[in-house]
Amino acid sequence: MSAVMERETIYAEIKDYLVSAFDVPRDLITPDADLVEQLNLDSIDAIDLMVQLKEITGRKIEPDEFRSIRTIDDVLNLAQKKHAQG
Repeated sequence: MSAVMERETIYAEIKDYLVSAFDVPRDLITPDADLVEQLNLDSIDAIDLMVQLKEITGRKIEPDEFRSIRTIDDVLNLAQKKHAQG
């Protein structure tokens, strides 16, 4: 699977998850959307998202890796990096 296709697939899964789990309006979920400021996710939501990334990538996400995550693009970059480690 190409890196671009992989990224689009991961992006779609993350979008679906945010909409279903947190009732985030789909049109707000853009690569540059800030998880806290624009999508209103809190620290508990971030933990849930970290668990979901583990499901998507099949790799454990360390808290230190997730600490610097601010935007959807950051989430995608981390997910791609983890997926590539597979």
